[in-house]
Amino acid sequence: MRMILEVELPIEPFNKLVRDGTAGQKVQKILEAIKPEAAYFSEQDGQRGAILIINMTDASQIPAFAEPWFLTFNARCKFRIAMTPEDLAKSGLDKIAKSW
Repeated sequence: MRMILEVELPIEPFNKLVRDGTAGQKVQKILEAIKPEAAYFSEQDGQRGAILIINMTDASQIPAFAEPWFLTFNARCKFRIAMTPEDLAKSGLDKIAKSW
């Protein structure tokens, strides 16, 4: 199932890792491990953040996607289900609407 993983990176310890030159290496290591379909980095609520598109086949995979961010950066992670236009078309939305 396609998911959106929002990662909020607190100012510390990220600033310390930027200063010692290891932040980029650590981010790259996580990305190589979780293999997102897409990754975007941006500001989130005044902090550094990332929006990742991931594919998850089972809820038991949540720790594999979140723990690297938690343990490396003390990050916050939020998971959201994402649908493509094709997914929405297959949802039977019109049929559901008639029931309600």
